[in-house]
Amino acid sequence: MKVEIEPVLRDTAAQLGAGVPYALKVVAGRLAEDPDLGVPSGLPGVLTVTVDGDLFEDCPDLFVGYIREPDWIQIRFVRPVSPAEPASEVPDQEREQDRDQEQRADPVTAAVTVREVADAWHRITRWLRNNAPDSYAALRDGASAAALAALEVELGIPIPVELRALWMLTAGDDGVDGWGCLPGNMALMPLDAVAARYRLKTDAQAHQGTLKGNRPEEEQIIVWKATRIPLVALSPADSTMGLYLDAASGYLGSWSRYNEPADEVLDTLVTYLEEAADMLEAPALATRDKPGLIGGTLVWLSSIDAAREDRWQPVTG
Repeated sequence: MKVEIEPVLRDTAAQLGAGVPYALKVVAGRLAEDPDLGVPSGLPGVLTVTVDGDLFEDCPDLFVGYIREPDWIQIRFVRPVSPAEPASEVPDQEREQDRDQEQRADPVTAAVTVREVADAWHRITRWLRNNAPDSYAALRDGASAAALAALEVELGIPIPVELRALWMLTAGDDGVDGWGCLPGNMALMPLDAVAARYRLKTDAQAHQGTLKGNRPEEEQIIVWKATRIPLVALSPADSTMGLYLDAASGYLGSWSRYNEPADEVLDTLVTYLEEAADMLEAPALATRDKPGLIGGTLVWLSSIDAAREDRWQPVTG
């Protein structure tokens, strides 16, 4: 069985500990001998194995995620096991939840979606690492399966597979000087901010329900739907507006704290991330926004303030 390690991991694994690259090589060797070594990760087509960090010098306990094809395996992500997580086995409740989610979606389509999200996000983070290291350092680690399960309970709806895939790679962007790394200097929201914003919006809709009284259905005001999951904020410190992912339609839309009717953006999460990656890699062809740098920080032109515009250097390719 051929086993590959995602190229970006070769560059970033050492940041988790000097012994992590060697640990990944050992895992690759074990997978070549036993491709079914892992357990379901919660993402269709993605399995995970755990690494006991005590077996390697300068290496924490790790979760290693991989995709298996009939004659090929690719290791796609690695992250430390948090102290609150069991490093040995996925709890039975999470296994059942994972199985239920896989049954709700076409597994082939879901697996393709996971790969598309991962590929687009790796293109973005690879560019950040090479060109805007301060912005790269502001990205949070991926969320654990337990954290995503807790968020699902909080929201009361299943997290779509594409969003689950993204959050397992990066669970938020703390930004630099108020700038996030997404177009418009927007920022991927941390999970606690997602839950808080969802509660505010559902409460606002419930309030509208008390105001409508006996109005006919065509006059009822819809400011929020339960299937909308907040995802991106205007900036790391400004959540007055942003983007949501509608779990029912699969499309992004815009939201605001002022509860005006939301606009559907008509991007999927995959196309949104792919376009961001395209604009970074080929800025001359960018249409929605223009990437640039202030020192080691990615700053998009559309929302830069005039006081700092003279320091902004456009990215030329």
